[in-house]
Amino acid sequence: MSVFSRGSALTLSPLPPLTSRGAARLFIDDRGAATAEYAIATMAAVAFAGLLVVIMRSDEVRGILTDLVRRALTVQ
Repeated sequence: MSVFSRGSALTLSPLPPLTSRGAARLFIDDRGAATAEYAIATMAAVAFAGLLVVIMRSDEVRGILTDLVRRALTVQ
């Protein structure tokens, strides 16, 4: 489906002027705020997980964790 009909472009009507009542309604309405907060929290969690993966892949940390597990499983 094309936005052009018979050679003429589709024309859009101008937006109505923004009144103080309309502006107040835009700022008071918080629909979707929880979704945005979840998205930001998810992005932060993914970044933290990525940082942990980088840290855990280092040889030094791997050696420390391996030694810790060996000591925990060793019966004295």
